Amino acid sequence: METYGWLSILPPLLAIFLAIKTKHVYISLVLGIWLGWTIIHSWNPVSGLIDTLGALVDVFKDEDNTRVILFSGLVGAIITFTQYSGGMKGFINWVVGKGLVRTRKSAGLLAWFLGFIIFIEANICVLVSGAVTRPIFDKLKISREKLSYILDSTSAPKCILIPLNAWGAFVIGLLVIQGVENPVKVLISSMPFNFYAIFALLIVLIVVVTEKDFGPMKKAEHRVRVENKLLRDGAEPLISADVVQMEAKEGIPPRALNMILPVVTMVVMMPVVLLITGKGNLMEGSGSASVLWAVIAGLAVGAVAYRAQGIMKVKEITDIFMKGVGGLIPLASLMILAFAIGDICEALGTGPFVAQAAKSTLNPGVIPAVIFLVSCFIAFSTGTSWGTFAIMIPIAVPMINIIGLHPGLIIAAVLGGGVFGDHCSPISDTTIISSMASATDHIDHVRTQLPYALTAAGFSLLLFIIFGFAL
Repeated sequence: METYGWLSILPPLLAIFLAIKTKHVYISLVLGIWLGWTIIHSWNPVSGLIDTLGALVDVFKDEDNTRVILFSGLVGAIITFTQYSGGMKGFINWVVGKGLVRTRKSAGLLAWFLGFIIFIEANICVLVSGAVTRPIFDKLKISREKLSYILDSTSAPKCILIPLNAWGAFVIGLLVIQGVENPVKVLISSMPFNFYAIFALLIVLIVVVTEKDFGPMKKAEHRVRVENKLLRDGAEPLISADVVQMEAKEGIPPRALNMILPVVTMVVMMPVVLLITGKGNLMEGSGSASVLWAVIAGLAVGAVAYRAQGIMKVKEITDIFMKGVGGLIPLASLMILAFAIGDICEALGTGPFVAQAAKSTLNPGVIPAVIFLVSCFIAFSTGTSWGTFAIMIPIAVPMINIIGLHPGLIIAAVLGGGVFGDHCSPISDTTIISSMASATDHIDHVRTQLPYALTAAGFSLLLFIIFGFAL
């Protein structure tokens, strides 16, 4: 594959640096995409601009991209449906009335638990847990940043540790292509060594239980408790206030069922569509098709239920649907830009360049740690764990055979590094959707979460070094 050398890392680095520095994530991504195409066109800025616009349109040529963008908009309708129908209010009243959630700690544990048990797909886990817990967090004065951190930390890390999903199928497929004998056994053998995923889940649980924060998150929690501000001044949540602050329709009783019904429908439909698209094999199903049809099914069931109860007429259903979708336009726009910068990274050969640069003379004992670091960098720069897996596994597997490295440890280094990027990169779809599901400012989510993610990565790096020399 053609690579542009060190120039290939400039677009993602520029986008990430500007996004974190200026907090203008849309402009930062556009500039990163433009720089990439400008490099390809021998530094012709006009040609770069023309191809940048073309790249945004070309995002929709990929069926998976289109499904994810559609699903991102439709989930806004699920949120407005459950609020306007009184379902959200009814669920909160039920949870509080039963004494299930009375404290900040119990609210955090509920979010962690919901995120952990929904292991079929990362994004659906974030959306379900966010829809259920965000109003509770607001009521108990817990920052939106804390919620987005909990949601994000129990999505990708858990999906790779319980790979009975499209994640597992994808990794197994990559191992098969590399001629690995018994790829399922190799994947399972990597789980105890997937230190990053394990630490990410444990650290967020410790933070929830101890209620001890550090870094920017500590300031965010102080803002909510002392200043009574769910968001900082000037924050731009990835979801319209019309969506998250919609009042229930007057004169209707708040029923928890009106929230539970569409949400449960979404969760149930995920494995059903995975089985259908995988022709009976759950592991081979389409994740993007599953989340799209799951949210459509949830909307359909909700609409029928609300109409049958006399809560909404057809026009109201349509109006609330459009208001919900409209409120998620910022998210859909961000998803388009994230996909486009991923495409330009592929065109420039960003991933292969970084990976090959790390293959030079290395002590076998440090190879697992280096593979982990390189995977972290690629995933953080490109915003895709699956793309990182696809780049690094073909490099890592031959190294296992030639040098005689521990298969489980090396595969875990690739998977853990990929999950790190998916977990906290500002251009990762899971990170973006976590910001949306918690209705927080996207860059605020990245900045408050990053110290915890780096802590998990630091402990993981140390263990990869220790086990690299021990095994």
